[in-house]
Amino acid sequence: MGWSKAAELAKVARRDPEHFESANWLHKAKTTPTQQFKEEVEKYLTGSSEPSELIYFKVYKSQVPVIEQALETAARMLGSDKSRSYCLEMICADFLAGANLENGNPDVLLMSLERFFHFLPSPQQQRFLDRMRRSA
Repeated sequence: MGWSKAAELAKVARRDPEHFESANWLHKAKTTPTQQFKEEVEKYLTGSSEPSELIYFKVYKSQVPVIEQALETAARMLGSDKSRSYCLEMICADFLAGANLENGNPDVLLMSLERFFHFLPSPQQQRFLDRMRRSA
């Protein structure tokens, strides 16, 4: 097994060490093509197998604490089981929602609100809908 599969396997093991089924995951790693194995790990970790793309940023050391703090804060708000990329997406959605209030682009604001709505547990979604109906 190559290092890339081993790295993916480590993600699964770290997720829930108490219930990690090493024999099953090791077998999958050995018998599955690398990309397919990565997709299975992603699906296991996030519940989604949506296609992904790597985006690279060069940041200055002075920027790292702010970025890390924003990601940690988002993870606490969204749930620690969410990936860092998901947290970054929500930070960006929040930014766009605020920025587009000034520019008058209601479609972007609506998209952001829809994304945030899906983060809410069902009881809070229902409360939100009830409040919207009353204010409409």
